[in-house]
Amino acid sequence: MASKSDVNIIETSSKVHFSGFHQMDGLASNRPEQMAEEEEHGQPFVIGVAGGAASGKTTVCDMIMQQLHDQRAVVVNQDSFYHNVNEVELVRVHDYNFDHPDAFDTEQLLSSMEKLRKGQAVDIPNYDFKSYKNNVFPPRRVNPSDVIILEGILIFHDPRVRDLMNMKIFVDADADVRLARRIKRDTVEKGRDIATVLDQYSKFVKPAFEDFILPTKKYADIIIPRGGDNHVAIDLIVQHIHTKLGQHDLCKIYPNLYVIQSTFQIRGMHTLIRDSKTTKHDFIFYSDRLIRLVVEHGLGHLPFTEKQVVTPTGSVYSGVDFCKKLCGVSVIRSGESMENALRACCKGIKIGKILIHREGDNGQQLIYEKLPSDISERHVLLLDPILGTGNSAVQAIRLLISKGVPESNIIFLNLISAPQGVNVVCKKFPRIKIVTSEIELGLNDEFRVVPGMGEFGDRYFGTDDE
Repeated sequence: MASKSDVNIIETSSKVHFSGFHQMDGLASNRPEQMAEEEEHGQPFVIGVAGGAASGKTTVCDMIMQQLHDQRAVVVNQDSFYHNVNEVELVRVHDYNFDHPDAFDTEQLLSSMEKLRKGQAVDIPNYDFKSYKNNVFPPRRVNPSDVIILEGILIFHDPRVRDLMNMKIFVDADADVRLARRIKRDTVEKGRDIATVLDQYSKFVKPAFEDFILPTKKYADIIIPRGGDNHVAIDLIVQHIHTKLGQHDLCKIYPNLYVIQSTFQIRGMHTLIRDSKTTKHDFIFYSDRLIRLVVEHGLGHLPFTEKQVVTPTGSVYSGVDFCKKLCGVSVIRSGESMENALRACCKGIKIGKILIHREGDNGQQLIYEKLPSDISERHVLLLDPILGTGNSAVQAIRLLISKGVPESNIIFLNLISAPQGVNVVCKKFPRIKIVTSEIELGLNDEFRVVPGMGEFGDRYFGTDDE
């Protein structure tokens, strides 16, 4: 039976809550500088919109901006970063290839995007397509925003630019449609005649599309046929952006990180198990409840197959069948505290053990492992309640992979995660999934998770006073 403190835990909110990122005294001084900046300013959601010239990229960007009216969003156009055409090139400007990657100042584009991601305002050049200079008009001041949309024909070409993006969209359109739009646009907006537009199209635009732009289509997360006419695709994209904006910054960076949706119920349980005055009985009771929620969420990421059953009323119910090839692996000893919840959810599940000995702050030594003989054929739930530096987790995951477990078959379950540990694990193993209930502020100078909950294993097994 629950203690009286259970009365204080009431399910009244579905709002997503996260405990970080905020600045806090005493955090580990050796954290990466980039992470510290992200904590201070927040990580924007960067969207890349590429496609052939006149494919409808600007229309798509405008429609996304209109539907994100309640969020701060800005558009950065790759066209602003054209190199100036010198006097020699200006004489034969119609032979200048504006669709080649070398026509753009990619270094300046990268510098501007990095500053925006760090929360700094930047001055974007205002390129003049009549004088072919970027200093004719004053630059455009762009302030840091929640959403940054980078638009351009070749923004997927340079891997450094691609790596800045959280979502990559390729706008596809028929070649004849693109040509018709280009003729209309270049004659009206850029002061060119039709003959010049057609000549440049056949000489530069079409070959550049086939050589440089079309091959980058493979990098897109989403391909939008018919451009701005595809309202369904744009609505789905905006819904996804809204979802991402409600997530922790790390979830925007790492799509394989899952933080269970927080409620007052979950925050109340966190309050109890984090309280140093909580009794051992209450600590175990509420830890088990939280662990089970994390386990249930982790099970939801396993593969399922469709299955139909006949109900007692004689009706047919279409559902799913649970993944059979499954096992758990606990990192001794704190990970053993999660085994009861896993057994309660998965009757008769096999559970292996890994013991890793810490040597100093970074050294890890594998002491013991006992795993199912057929573990390479199973999906693995790796159990460890606290993800701190990530060193033990990396050692455990490497062991599983060495036993033949595919990286994509590993789901790492924990109660709380430090950003440093998440970065280490997700960068080394981008195909595993991490499921946690809260992201912490970070690590202190002693490499302990803060605010944390102390030595979890000692508190759970009652050895903290020994």
